[in-house]
Amino acid sequence: MRIGELAAATGTTTKTLRFYEDSGLLRPAGRTATGYREYTEEAVARLDFIRRGRAAGLTLAQIREVLAVRDRGQAPCQHVEDLLAARLRDLDAQIADLRALRDTVAELHVAASTPDLGSCHPEQVCRYL
Repeated sequence: MRIGELAAATGTTTKTLRFYEDSGLLRPAGRTATGYREYTEEAVARLDFIRRGRAAGLTLAQIREVLAVRDRGQAPCQHVEDLLAARLRDLDAQIADLRALRDTVAELHVAASTPDLGSCHPEQVCRYL
């Protein structure tokens, strides 16, 4: 299939497909006699994997690593498990940071919801922050 057909079939753009090809995520397409890119069904499967990897929060570099393992003929399962474990640790840390931030903002909001205009000094921008 040509690049426009692949883009339509996978919900991407031709620009994205060219980028993925240039960055090694998508294998270089064969060319027709007239120079058009011609992709196989394997490209659809790779693009689906890339989409799922991005949905899991993996970087394109990490996805490229997984594809490289598979392209060497090895099962990338252990590598994927390691990446997902690291991603979970990162997410847990982000969630903890967000909970702490929420607590701080909630405390500031409570203080700001009962303003004391008499204690608002001109040299302060706002005493609640």
